[in-house]
Amino acid sequence: MINSTGEKEKRKRKMALPDAYVILFTILLLAAIATYVVPTGSFERETVNDITTVVPESYQKIDQQPISLIEIFTAIQQGMIDSAGLIFLVLIIGGAFAVIEYTGAIDALIMKTINQTKDKEYLLIIIVSALFSVFGALGIIVNAVIAFIPIGIILARSMRLDAIVGVSIIYLGAYAGFNTAFLDPLTTGMAQEIAQVPLFSGLGLRILIYLTVLISTIGYVCWYANRVKKDPLNSILGEHRFPKNANKDMANAPTPLTIVHKSVLGWLAIGIGFYVFGVFQYNWSLNHMAAMFIVIAIGTAIIARINANKFVIQFFNGCKGLVYGALIIGMARSIVVVLENGQILDTIVQGMSKMMDPFTSVIGAIVMFIVNFLFNIIVSSGSGQAVIVMPIMTPLADMMEIPRQVAVQAYKMGDGFSNVITPISGVLMATLAIAGIPWGKWLKFIMPLVVIWCVIGIVYLTIAVMIGWGPI
Repeated sequence: MINSTGEKEKRKRKMALPDAYVILFTILLLAAIATYVVPTGSFERETVNDITTVVPESYQKIDQQPISLIEIFTAIQQGMIDSAGLIFLVLIIGGAFAVIEYTGAIDALIMKTINQTKDKEYLLIIIVSALFSVFGALGIIVNAVIAFIPIGIILARSMRLDAIVGVSIIYLGAYAGFNTAFLDPLTTGMAQEIAQVPLFSGLGLRILIYLTVLISTIGYVCWYANRVKKDPLNSILGEHRFPKNANKDMANAPTPLTIVHKSVLGWLAIGIGFYVFGVFQYNWSLNHMAAMFIVIAIGTAIIARINANKFVIQFFNGCKGLVYGALIIGMARSIVVVLENGQILDTIVQGMSKMMDPFTSVIGAIVMFIVNFLFNIIVSSGSGQAVIVMPIMTPLADMMEIPRQVAVQAYKMGDGFSNVITPISGVLMATLAIAGIPWGKWLKFIMPLVVIWCVIGIVYLTIAVMIGWGPI
């Protein structure tokens, strides 16, 4: 029996997927090796109105500049330094939301919504999914969505459906918003900064894409829920529709929405609204967002009467929870540091532009989307992916006469759409583990929706290229 258990553990270790940091470090080593074999070269660049663009047909080969062993490791440090603003933004947002969550305001808001739509299955699915989609679009709750999965399971059980519906209401709701993330500073905002596109510009079309994706998601979940409701045997999970521990009631549900909760949520809305106003009125940067979230955190502590010591504890607990995700931005940036120092980044762009030369701008944008979709299956960090791909996609977009705004959207949808299927995603796998859903069965459920999302994405990218979606 002991030997059998030991063999199982060995098999599990062999089958375990490599951690995102392991994947990124492997890519870093491959990038360093590439500096010895890939021809080096560079484009001429010109700066107009603080926007740097590549001069087409200006690529020239230069002397090889291979990266030494010690430079591989200094690149990691340099990547962290280059990404310091973004890393600290992630940590500060994590700290601020830990303080907000400590008040119970977000949990109370969700439970208030659930209680008001009780015994109205489809209305419940629509409202709760839409609520989580707003959180996802703001980049608020994407990783923390795991904490709300048990509530989704309880809801699905009360509606006599299955765990897939329970996960979908919460998880797919959040990711329907995150697929476009029109006000998320850590994905869309970061990609726009790297592409030198005005922060949160193109908001109108992004909201339209968000609404289309959300409606298709809710429609698909309602269709599946109706199918299970008519005949429980139609559930993809078969007879075991819920995890064994899903029999608990809602005794531990959050408290009702109090005046303090409403004040905290109001203060959060005012803070985010004020920041958005600053972006469009005064060209505020992501550094201003970090400052605003510190203000939001302090204001929340005052409203909820959290003493200074408790505030510091909660804030730094939130920071600690996001250290893994924050530092991965710097790790991803180190790959670009190696490619730039080795002078092969422009060679990669030149090679890709030659491969895509026969394509029209529309097809080029679609290829960018597909490449990002596939790349995210390997590197499931949205911010980490932005740091790697946008320095390549920005000059490539210039050369193919694709608006940079379109390149940003191709990255964002490629990242968002594949998040719900990649086994590399810790959030997805943890969510499925809590719900007792095998990954294979989840894949069977989700793939038609992913295809629908991809079709929507391709249609909108085509329209965006044809209308010259700006500002750049």
